[in-house]
Amino acid sequence: MKVQDAPVNSGAASTMVDIRDRVARTQTKYHQWAMADRQARFGDLFNLVCHPDRLLVAWEHVARNKGARTAGMDGLTVRQIAERGEVEAFLAGIAAELKDGTYRPSPVRQRMIPKPGGKSRPLGIPTVADRVVQQSLRMVLEPIFEADFAPVSYGFRPRRRAHDAVAEIHFYATHGYRWVLDADIEGCFDNIDHQVVLDRVRQRIADKKIVALVRAFLKSGVITELGESRGTYTGTPQGGIISPLLANIALSVLDEAIMAPWQPGGEQSTQSGRAKRRYHGLGNWRIVRYADDFVIMTNGGRDDVEHLQEQVTQVLNGIGLRLSPAKTRIAHLSEGINFLGFHLQWRQRRGSGQWCCFTMIGAKAFDHVKQSIRSLTPRRSPRPLADVISEINVVLKGWTYYFRHAVAGRRFSFLRYFTWRRIVAWRRALHRWNWTKVTRWLQRPNGSWKPISDRGVTLFDPTKVRIEPYRYRGARIPSPYDRPTAA
Repeated sequence: MKVQDAPVNSGAASTMVDIRDRVARTQTKYHQWAMADRQARFGDLFNLVCHPDRLLVAWEHVARNKGARTAGMDGLTVRQIAERGEVEAFLAGIAAELKDGTYRPSPVRQRMIPKPGGKSRPLGIPTVADRVVQQSLRMVLEPIFEADFAPVSYGFRPRRRAHDAVAEIHFYATHGYRWVLDADIEGCFDNIDHQVVLDRVRQRIADKKIVALVRAFLKSGVITELGESRGTYTGTPQGGIISPLLANIALSVLDEAIMAPWQPGGEQSTQSGRAKRRYHGLGNWRIVRYADDFVIMTNGGRDDVEHLQEQVTQVLNGIGLRLSPAKTRIAHLSEGINFLGFHLQWRQRRGSGQWCCFTMIGAKAFDHVKQSIRSLTPRRSPRPLADVISEINVVLKGWTYYFRHAVAGRRFSFLRYFTWRRIVAWRRALHRWNWTKVTRWLQRPNGSWKPISDRGVTLFDPTKVRIEPYRYRGARIPSPYDRPTAA
């Protein structure tokens, strides 16, 4: 299928709102075409990647990103380009290089980031130009491939979040799917076979320039902290904006293989079909995937999960990946599983004795937030109290709002006490206060305790966050590309 976008009068004065709207309408059209014909291959896309409208919207996205202050191999940052008033010239230069074929992605600057347990992981920092081109490329490819991605995939997709994946596990656990393959792919983003990614891209993209650009990013290489240049022969671009999309394109093979019986005409595609299988002693199954973390649930038995694990191993081998032996296990939900920071377990409710699936906060996630609070409150720190409270508030708000859909009351209460105790201990050690001075600082005349505050900044109270269940949205999650479009 060969499609051509309507020409845009680039000489006309346009507001940023108009530009965003034009880009959104084009994305919607391509998504609708992809939905209408699942076998279509799209050509004439490269002109969209280097179009001024898309590059400007891509620049805006990169400038908003929290990594905008970091520089790639060329030493340039978003702020430097903006302060010099060179944004227009910078984007025009990128467009010219793309059009005349001289654009080449730069190697990624690599930094090692500490992980819990003393390990570290590589973080890639592309140049600003590469980030802009990757974002423009993503805006072209994503609407097309979103038409193909299965609803069981949640990671790094528009309007989908970790809570949706957790809610789906909870929903199917409640409906009898309690034997689980709790899996993790070892070094997923570093080991995906490039040829598999390119082949999957070619299934939908006929434009050879687009495929060549994807290949260029895959092969761009890295410069280590020691200044060594290394080629990239497997994996997606480190730290690249396009990396999650390319990983989802490759891993959609797994979704399709496991969910094949759920497709129209499959044995598990209807409720009656699934009931018939259960009547004959056969299990049904379903995968829930968030990037490289996934679980496969079945309402059968352990044998069904073992068979599914063999199938998963074969599928992953085909794309150059394998399951992590240390992080993959077969379990019944009565033992509990950890997924995206949450702990899900099939257990009895206190008082009523009713069995149900509990979504709780995982121990590792709780230990991690406590360690973050500890690192911000060393006993001899001379930093102003208001600055420390502000940083702690950022940590507490993000963490509590993420976990507010779990059974979290006790955890939130303990976190309030833990944070209060850490700050009080820090101030006592810094000023050599006894307890009497602490009470003078924080206790009201009536004996009640005041919240810790300084210079108008008050410590955030986790117990004030409303705890409520997350509503399972299933296949009803709207796509941003489903809006009606004008022809």
